[in-house]
Amino acid sequence: MDLLIYVADTDAAKWLAGFAERMPDARVRAWTPGDSGHADYAIVWRPPAQMLAARQGWRAIFNLGAGVDALLDLERATPGLLPPELALIRLDDAGMASQMAEYVAYTVLRYMRRFDEYAAQQARREWHPLKPHPRTSFHVGVLGLGQLGMQVAQTLVGLGLPVRGWSRSAKQLPGIASFHGEQPFGAQFDAQFDAFLSGVRVLVNLLPNTPQTRDILNRDTFAKLAKSGEPAYLINVARGAHLVEADLLAALAQQQIAAATLDVFREEPLPQDHPFWSEPRITITPHISALTLRDESIEQIVAKIAALEQGLAVKGMVEVARGY
Repeated sequence: MDLLIYVADTDAAKWLAGFAERMPDARVRAWTPGDSGHADYAIVWRPPAQMLAARQGWRAIFNLGAGVDALLDLERATPGLLPPELALIRLDDAGMASQMAEYVAYTVLRYMRRFDEYAAQQARREWHPLKPHPRTSFHVGVLGLGQLGMQVAQTLVGLGLPVRGWSRSAKQLPGIASFHGEQPFGAQFDAQFDAFLSGVRVLVNLLPNTPQTRDILNRDTFAKLAKSGEPAYLINVARGAHLVEADLLAALAQQQIAAATLDVFREEPLPQDHPFWSEPRITITPHISALTLRDESIEQIVAKIAALEQGLAVKGMVEVARGY
């Protein structure tokens, strides 16, 4: 069995060594430009189009992450780059869900207990006790109830917060008010989406990045949050393409949004001259809300390859038309 690996970071050698150790009978190699040799499985993270072009014989491509938008962007740019019969498989979790739940829970509690405002007071050397936001009315809306979104939502329920979730199809989750719809992500929002947004104090974005969901965090969405009479908070841990950056700055200026925590951006690293750096109500983290854990990911992929070799179904199969 031949495994072809491409990981665009300095730890590529560790990924190769990990797969070689767990699959001693496999021939494991890193892809380099010009390599068009045979492979049974490709394991990739943000590969160049050249790696995927004119390939035959691959049984599956494993994406080293939950988001497959980089691969699908290559397919949209060059239709047919990913043959329809080729299985595209993403990581199910591999330790990411618990990290994401920690990140979001910390940030929600930080806003509910107003620690962001205390940090601003400290910078001004001010001493003013603030009344916490009432827990029972501090509604959190989670956009996207996939594997990561579900764990985030359930963690917030465990903290005693009122939680609602939005998904493409209906879901029944204990303690979570569920809203859904096929195409809510355009200029006109349907009644379900309006109802989901109404009264939300913290909007958490965990949607997949698809043509239908891009720019969903925009002025219309922010205005619907603000209808409750209280400014809302935004947490974006999905993709930078979901956020219309100028609309967020305008919503902050208009006090529709009280503060935002952003872990993802349209351009990464965030350029030094970007206006987000100088906006004190925006908290920036460098795409670390849920890191891919190498050992856990390798174990998962090895198990999935073994299942595929036996003709068994595996989790994480991507529907290319849907984008996730």
